[in-house]
Amino acid sequence: MRFRRIALCLFVVLGFVLAAARPARADKPLRAGIIGLDTSHAVAFTKVFNDPKATGPLADVKVVAAYPGGSPDIPSSRDRAPGFMKALGKQGIKFCDSIDELLGQVDVVLLESVDGRPHLEQVKPVFAAGKPVFIDKPVAGSLADAIEIFRLAKEHNVPCFSASSLRYAVGVHELRGGRSPAGKVVGCDAYSPCHLEPHHPDLFWYGVHGVELLFTVMGPEIESVARTHTEGTDLAVGVWKDGRIGTFRGIRQGKQDYGATIFGSKRIVHSGKYEGYQPLVVEIAKFFKTGKAPVNPEETLAIFAFMEAADQSKREGGRPVSIAEVMKKAQAELDARK
Repeated sequence: MRFRRIALCLFVVLGFVLAAARPARADKPLRAGIIGLDTSHAVAFTKVFNDPKATGPLADVKVVAAYPGGSPDIPSSRDRAPGFMKALGKQGIKFCDSIDELLGQVDVVLLESVDGRPHLEQVKPVFAAGKPVFIDKPVAGSLADAIEIFRLAKEHNVPCFSASSLRYAVGVHELRGGRSPAGKVVGCDAYSPCHLEPHHPDLFWYGVHGVELLFTVMGPEIESVARTHTEGTDLAVGVWKDGRIGTFRGIRQGKQDYGATIFGSKRIVHSGKYEGYQPLVVEIAKFFKTGKAPVNPEETLAIFAFMEAADQSKREGGRPVSIAEVMKKAQAELDARK
């Protein structure tokens, strides 16, 4: 009898231990938190994630809390944030007074601040807490900060990625690697609106969408960039390491749209229709569930090095600027901070 009582006690204790170690139920959605409510993305992404009719990966993530953030020296941040907060309040999102408070209530993070400059400082506590994070465009306000963000993600072993929704326009992924009627990609001319913001390198603010489309098609092996700039248009011409040429046209005058012409070994084709945010949000949901980033850091850094080199080329009258040159300069900036 005594042996049976001891065995029963051990069984109960073992049950408690296993329950404590057991991961969360598979049918329990991940709790997502947003940092930065000064962009329409915060409202749009929440609407997709929290749709009661959501299925598949989208049903596995729910936005529950947010930290407003905001940048008083950027009008589009300062003036629009209250409206976005009001919209999220109607969706039942809890507002937190600090990032640390937010991190105590969520499993995963969407860093949505429209201003790239604070991203590095905002993401540091996220990495320290071990929370997977999606960082919206621009990933940072400088190439040096972008390099440091991905270094810290690796150091803390925390899943992290950044992407524009243009990457997931219909059929764009299939254009890379010869998986389309175009055959092997031999060149690409991408375009998008390219509004400028004085606190960011020119293409970081909005041109990043079209540049990301260019890299989604061409791949990350960029070698040099030369840029021509006028009041209404930017044209950045990139030379890839295998000799292919890709261009980005940034539009500020006339009709504005997103797209690309792809030159292939078999055909010349146009990129598919842009379908809005949902395809990107689906990829974010998959990322949060698996911890596997759909875009590797090397490609994202190549995109930002391209844009930084384009800025330097503009300052120097259109001189071709090598990617190695701007990466070396950014690393020197990081070394000087230590």
